[in-house]
Amino acid sequence: MTDLKERSAPSRPIEKNARPGARPRAWLRHLPLHVASIVIGLTIVVPVLFGVLGGFKDNGQLTTNPFGLPKPWVWVNYTEILTSSGFWRPMLNSIVIAVATTVLVVGVSALAAFVFARFSFRGRELLFTVFTIGLMFPFAVAILPLYILLREMDLLDNPLGVILPQVAFGLPVTIIILRGFFREIPGEIEESATIDGCTPFGFFWRILLPMARPALATVSVLAVVASWNNFMLPLVVFNDSNSWTLPLGVQQFQGQYAADTARILAYVVLAMVPSLAFYAVAERHLIGGLTSGATKG
Repeated sequence: MTDLKERSAPSRPIEKNARPGARPRAWLRHLPLHVASIVIGLTIVVPVLFGVLGGFKDNGQLTTNPFGLPKPWVWVNYTEILTSSGFWRPMLNSIVIAVATTVLVVGVSALAAFVFARFSFRGRELLFTVFTIGLMFPFAVAILPLYILLREMDLLDNPLGVILPQVAFGLPVTIIILRGFFREIPGEIEESATIDGCTPFGFFWRILLPMARPALATVSVLAVVASWNNFMLPLVVFNDSNSWTLPLGVQQFQGQYAADTARILAYVVLAMVPSLAFYAVAERHLIGGLTSGATKG
């Protein structure tokens, strides 16, 4: 009977050196990190939540109850915007420009990064440094010479006047990320493909690009978000309101309905939805692509 009890009793290791206050002390050590994460999260979530709920209110509710739930819910702010051409035309323009910019910047950067990562030639690092120097120049510094250049090329009031400069300014960071990822691909894979009769471009197209999906998703997210939020370049290039993008549409809508804050909030929230949706879909690839490309220079 005693043997049966001894067998059924669970064996627990005796922790002689365990200190009673070790676990609370570890929790206190990580407390500042948790507090900082919560504060940063609130600074992001609270304004977005305020805008979403504010779009369902009228101006009177925004004055008397700015942070509470709408009572009653005013759906007309969103429905009128969704049924107006003043929202869908800038939306379509932004989509076309963002897609064209992303395709061009990712395609050109992938080819350049492949050359920098897999080929050895004299002056390679110097040429790569020239591309990285582009990170040192903010877009606002080049706006005046860029405007003169676009005017001379007759690209004002032309979507290419926005797409091509965005591609040029997106090349440095995209090449840096993709080059780091391409250099991590083992050389044995390329040697095996060459033995099987695969050309360098065939290796790039059939093997390297499918393996680089996380990095491609990363640079695509960065290109789409940068193009979607670009305000200064479309403002300089487009004079025709039919060519305006959503950031310009927000400015025009704010000037038209300056006294209707609730409707402006609804327009801003709807303008954010496409970029947030795209980011949510590709977010799982974003961190992996950035970290994998940062391990090797």
